[in-house]
Amino acid sequence: QVQLVESGGGLVQHGGSLRLSCVVSGSIFSIHAMGWYRQAPGKQRELVAAITRNGNTNYADSVKDRFTISRDNAKNTVYLRMNSLKFEDTAVYYCNADIPSAWPRNFWGQGTQVTVSS
Repeated sequence: QVQLVESGGGLVQHGGSLRLSCVVSGSIFSIHAMGWYRQAPGKQRELVAAITRNGNTNYADSVKDRFTISRDNAKNTVYLRMNSLKFEDTAVYYCNADIPSAWPRNFWGQGTQVTVSS
């Protein structure tokens, strides 16, 4: 069974930083891509950042230049470094993994809460 576990969320002041981590475990041969999504109260879930195994990245315009996604392929782990946090970043952050050899192909973590205070 493929499992994704996020960690690193919490309460931070406006302008502060956090680093989220997501570890993928289970029967995995190769992870094609991993990403971070978030869902704020009353809002739809949105893509924050994604990274492929080869290191290609993309970011939502709202977080570009503030957030950095990275991964350690050997550890099946993806990170999201969040700097200059704003109140608008408050949301539950979810990790996603695209595993081509698995069925279904995409897996989600349970989510980790990020709350930015002012």
